[in-house]
Amino acid sequence: MSDSDSYEKLRMQLENMNWPEIYFFKFIVPNDSELVAKVTALFDEGTDLRLQQSKNGRYISVGAKEMMISPESVIQRYKEASNIKGLIAL
Repeated sequence: MSDSDSYEKLRMQLENMNWPEIYFFKFIVPNDSELVAKVTALFDEGTDLRLQQSKNGRYISVGAKEMMISPESVIQRYKEASNIKGLIAL
């Protein structure tokens, strides 16, 4: 499945929600301070961020709850995150 297909499927799911809405993002990145900083920089200062190291210490899970205004704003955030090397979006 291509990225555009994935985003279109996500857009269809998001359109069933009432906007604005608090949206929960979850990303996994290799345990590298530069990569973690890039992921956390995607979010505003008031965002509820939670970082958790994997059991073996090789990865960091980044959870973020943020008020989003529309499905397009969520998709835009995922597109920005997709430029981070090694990132997995859940």
